[in-house]
Amino acid sequence: MNRAIHAAAEAANIDKRVSMHTLRHSFATHLLEQKVDIRVIQVLLGHAKLENTALYVQVATDLLHEVTSPLDRLPPG
Repeated sequence: MNRAIHAAAEAANIDKRVSMHTLRHSFATHLLEQKVDIRVIQVLLGHAKLENTALYVQVATDLLHEVTSPLDRLPPG
């Protein structure tokens, strides 16, 4: 699997260091950006604690910018 990941990175002209963890991290981040529930991601990654999965939220900053505060939804008044 490791050789396949490195071959794919080379074919994609990725100069950065890649590993199984890179693939796992990217998978979780992309799921978050697609608004998949964090509990689903927790199960897919096999994390026993939600806190471990929550670390990926720090990376998905685009998703955080899309969140609208409930206070902003209040009618003026």
